[in-house]
Amino acid sequence: MNPELRQHAARYVELLHRHGKEEAWLPTGLVRRLPSNATSAAPAPLTSPVRGTSKSETSPAFRSTPTVTSPKPKNDFDLNSVLKEMGGTKADKLAALRKKTDTCKICAHLAKSRTQIVFGVGDPEAKLMFVGEAPGAEEDKQGEPFVGLAGKLLTKMITAMELTREQVYIANVLKCRPDMPANTSGNRKPTRTEMDACLPYLRAQVAIIAPTVIVALGSTAVEGLFGPQKTTISRLRGTWMELDGVPVRPTFHPSYLLHNQDLALKRLVWTDLLAAMEKLSLPISEKQRGYFLKPAT
Repeated sequence: MNPELRQHAARYVELLHRHGKEEAWLPTGLVRRLPSNATSAAPAPLTSPVRGTSKSETSPAFRSTPTVTSPKPKNDFDLNSVLKEMGGTKADKLAALRKKTDTCKICAHLAKSRTQIVFGVGDPEAKLMFVGEAPGAEEDKQGEPFVGLAGKLLTKMITAMELTREQVYIANVLKCRPDMPANTSGNRKPTRTEMDACLPYLRAQVAIIAPTVIVALGSTAVEGLFGPQKTTISRLRGTWMELDGVPVRPTFHPSYLLHNQDLALKRLVWTDLLAAMEKLSLPISEKQRGYFLKPAT
C-alpha cells in the first residue's frame, strides 16, 4: 500500500473509532473487523490532509455510510472457502449455492415474510449478466427475477440484442423480497443493511458464472454492488465500473422506462446495451445501431 493510501486508511479508521464503529463494510461486500487503532491500519505517520481528490478518497470504502437503527445482521459466508468446497460444473456449483441461500435467515424479518428466495435464472456459462435490486411481489410468488412488467421489458431489451433470457444470467442484489408494512402493497427499496448481508451470495454467483460483462439495472443495484454513491444514476450510466474484476455497465432500471415513455431515455439505455455488446464482441447491425433514434426530418 502506498504512503498516501495508508494515510487515508488511517484517518478513515480513526474516524470510525470515534463513532464507536468496530467493523467496516468493504465494496466487495465483505465486512471486516477494524484494527484496534489507526496506527495498526497504517504505520505511516499521520500528516495534514492531502490536497486534491484521489481515487481512494472517492471509492465506496472511504465514504461514510448511512446510520442503521436496526442491528446489523452478520453474514459469516466465506466466499473463498465456499467456492473451494464446491465441485463439478458451474451449474452444480450454482445449485449448491442455491441450497445455502434457500435456508438463509440472516435477515430474520425477510426470511419470515418471503414466499421463497429468488436466486437467479439463466445460463451458468453466460457471458452477460443482468443485476437488479430485489424481487417484487410477482418475483416472490414465482421464484424468478424480472417476471413482472419490468421483466417483460427487460426481455424485450435482451431480444433487441438478439439474445434470449436463456443465454444470459439474471439475478438481484437481494434474494428476498423486502417486507412491507401490514395491509400495504407495492415494493420498497432494500436497506443498506439488507444489501450488505446478501451481497456475498451475489458475488459468489459472479465468481461461479464468471461473466464478461455485468449490466447493473438502476441506482439501487449500483448502490448494492458498490456502496452509496455521491452521484446519480443519470451520471453513472454511460460509464464503466468494476466488480471483482468484471466490467459493470450501470443503466436505468426497466421500471423507470415504463414510467417515462421518452424516446431519448430509451436511446440512453440502448446505448449502454450497445456498449455491453461491443465489450462482448457481439455482432451489431446497422439496424440495431439506429434503434430509438429520432427520425430524420
